[in-house]
Amino acid sequence: MKDVESQIAACKDLAVEGMEEFLKTFSFVPDDKLTWTPTPTAKSAIRIAAHTALYAGRFASMIANRKLPMNGNLEEWIAQRNAAEAAITNRADIEAIFRKGTEEVLAALDSLTPELIAAPLDFGVGYSPPMTFLMNLPGMHAISHAAQIDFLQTCWDDQVVHF
Repeated sequence: MKDVESQIAACKDLAVEGMEEFLKTFSFVPDDKLTWTPTPTAKSAIRIAAHTALYAGRFASMIANRKLPMNGNLEEWIAQRNAAEAAITNRADIEAIFRKGTEEVLAALDSLTPELIAAPLDFGVGYSPPMTFLMNLPGMHAISHAAQIDFLQTCWDDQVVHF
């Protein structure tokens, strides 16, 4: 049981650290660059931030329910996801959504038992990750998208290392 508790604690730490790292990195995006993109089809910093923030809650749902939140129609779900991301247009909303979703992740992780962690996941899309992957995903996802923001900053010639 202690091993499961330490595994859950590590995943919770990673989720919070990932969120904080993302929000710190995003805080250095100037207001006039929030919607800037390097190409017409690329995501802007605000869109990456909205995506990242919304996924915290989605990951919490996936952990708690052990399934994707798409109800079987992937294209419809992607369209809904894209619309939800596009609707978020300010920093305060992004931070509030991200923090609420991360709290939900922490609660979902706390609800896991050794049996649930060991049970296989079937996402119904030809991919069945282990619960341990899903448990780590909120933190890894946020850190990965923070790196995208770092890249955008270099595109508009922000070469400062932000701490």
